[in-house]
Amino acid sequence: MDLGALTLSTFEPLVGDRFGVEGAPAAVELVLESATAVGEWPGGRDPFSLVFCGPGEPLLPQAIYALRHAGLGVLEIFLVPIGRDAPGVHYEAVFT
Repeated sequence: MDLGALTLSTFEPLVGDRFGVEGAPAAVELVLESATAVGEWPGGRDPFSLVFCGPGEPLLPQAIYALRHAGLGVLEIFLVPIGRDAPGVHYEAVFT
């Protein structure tokens, strides 16, 4: 799927869905926690942020990952770890 065609409205109904991380050091699934607008961009798609939660281990370093979703297929998304708490590690992807 073309990442340029994805919008906030693509992901809003998927909050709570699982995304498998292909090529991770172990079987890792991330849950989409939020899909949020982060401003406006004249003449193009409005930027948005996705926050995922994964297990405490393994920690996925900042990188591009192939995320597999039942409805969207495989998306190559740049993820950045942004925090850790009791549920696990949180990762953010920002689309501009």
